Amino acid sequence: MAEDIFFFIKEYFRKTDKLLWILVLIASMTGCFLIASQQRFDTVDFLKTQIIAVIIGVVCAFAVSLIDYETIAKFWYVIGGIGLLLTILVFFIGIQINGTDDTGWIRLPWGMTFQPSELTKICFILTFSKHLAYLSEKDNLHSFWGVLTLLVHAAVPIVMIHLQGDDGAALVFALMFIVMTFAAGVQIRYFIIALAGIAVSLPFVWTSVLNSEQKNRLTALFTSDESMFRTYGWQQYQGKISIASGGIFGKGLFNGPRVARDIVPYQENDFIFTVAGEELGFIGCCAILILFFMILFRLLKNSALSEDALGKNICTGFFALIGVHVLTNLGMVLGILPVVGITLPFFSSGGTSAVCSYLGVGLVQSVYMHPKTHRSFRLKPENAKNNRIFV
Repeated sequence: MAEDIFFFIKEYFRKTDKLLWILVLIASMTGCFLIASQQRFDTVDFLKTQIIAVIIGVVCAFAVSLIDYETIAKFWYVIGGIGLLLTILVFFIGIQINGTDDTGWIRLPWGMTFQPSELTKICFILTFSKHLAYLSEKDNLHSFWGVLTLLVHAAVPIVMIHLQGDDGAALVFALMFIVMTFAAGVQIRYFIIALAGIAVSLPFVWTSVLNSEQKNRLTALFTSDESMFRTYGWQQYQGKISIASGGIFGKGLFNGPRVARDIVPYQENDFIFTVAGEELGFIGCCAILILFFMILFRLLKNSALSEDALGKNICTGFFALIGVHVLTNLGMVLGILPVVGITLPFFSSGGTSAVCSYLGVGLVQSVYMHPKTHRSFRLKPENAKNNRIFV
C-alpha cells in the first residue's frame, strides 16, 4: 500500500507543472507572512482562516488536476448552473460585510462567509472556454451571431453582479471576456466597434449608472482637495505613504510601525501590498512583481503548449483572471485606479479568493497533465503494477 502511494506521488510530480506549483505556493506563503505581520496587534485571526483556505485550495487543485479537463468541460451546464444559482442566491440571502459597499456574500455556518462571485469566475472560465472551443470547431467564431452569443454569455454574470453592487467583480468578468475572445481569434473589428460603443456611452454611464460613491472614488484620483484625502481618498493616500516609508529595503518583516498601528484600512485584504511596501521595501515589492510575472508567463506557456482550443482557452482565462486582479489591485494601491475591491491573488486575506484561485491552478494543471495525445493520467504500463490507472 505504501509503495503504491509513493509510486502515485512520484508519477504525479513527474507529470505535473512543478514550477507553477512552486510559484503559487511561494506566493501564498509570502502572503501568509504579510497577513501575520498585519494582525500582530489585531483581535481578528485572519491568518488562521487564510492557512485553512490555502490547504483546502491545494487539495481541491490536486483533485481537479487528476481529472481530464475535457471530462470536466462535458459538465459545463452543471458548472454554469452552479455559478448562476449562487449568483441568484445573493439577491435573496446576500449580506454585506465590514469594509464593503455591496451585498456579495452568503453567510455560512460557524460564522464563516462565502463570496459567490469568486467561484463564478472559475465557472465562467470553464463555460466560456467551452463556448469558444465550440464556435471554433463549428467555424462560427468570426460570424456576427457567434460573437453575439459570446457577448450574451458574458453579459449574464456582468449584469447580475453589477446589480449586486460589486462593480469590481463585474469589471473582472468584462476584462476576462475581452482577453479570452481576443486570444481565441475573434476579429479586431468587433473590438473596435465595442470600443466606440463604450466611448459613446460614457456620458450616460456617468450620469445614470454610477452612484455618488463611485463618482467620488474616481474624482479622488484627480483632486488635491484635503477633504477628499480624508474621505474617499484616505485609504489610497495612507497606502502610498506606507509604501514610500519602506524605502529600498523596508523596515523588516513584523517591524513596520504603520502596519502595527493599522493605519491603512483593511490592509490585510485589498491593500496587502502596502504591508509589503513598508516592511519589505522596494526590493520586496519588485520580488513580488517578478513572482507574478513568472506565474503569468507560466500560464501563457501552458496555453501555448496545449494542443486543443479548449485547453488553450482555459489557460488563457486563468491568465486573464490573475492578470486583471494584479493590475487592478496594484493600480488601486498606487492611486492610479479607483478602489473597487479587487484582491491580490494568493496574497490578500480571503478564504473564498484563496480556494478559488487554487481551483484555477487545478484546471491549468489538468490541461498540462492531460495533453490531447495522452488523454488520461496513467502509469506507464511497463512500470505499473497490474496496469493501474489513476484518473
